[in-house]
Amino acid sequence: MSKQKVHTKKELQNYRSALRKKLTPAEAYLWKHLKSKQLGNRRFQRQHSMDYYIVDFYCASEKLIIELDGEVHNNPKAQEYDKKRTLHLESLGYKVIRFENKMVFDALPSVLKEIQNNFSSK
Repeated sequence: MSKQKVHTKKELQNYRSALRKKLTPAEAYLWKHLKSKQLGNRRFQRQHSMDYYIVDFYCASEKLIIELDGEVHNNPKAQEYDKKRTLHLESLGYKVIRFENKMVFDALPSVLKEIQNNFSSK
């Protein structure tokens, strides 16, 4: 039995690329602080795919996924989808943490600290 590819599925390549080109304002703002190993010398990727999900940010060395939630996530259907998605990603061995977009703008130091608190070796 061959091991199924989980990361960067070829069929999602164009979609990932399109998402990277049009980050939400909150994603773009957080990315400024995550890119180029600025946070804890960890390498983050943006709009990375795992199975058929595309996560906002991913740190491979920490098996850490960061998701930013805007207004679109504030309804029961979206919340149920997010829950199912998170459970699936966690079943693959990843830690998923979520922040509301507003937090990224209003409390960036707290967001960055929370991300660092999820690093296995600080």
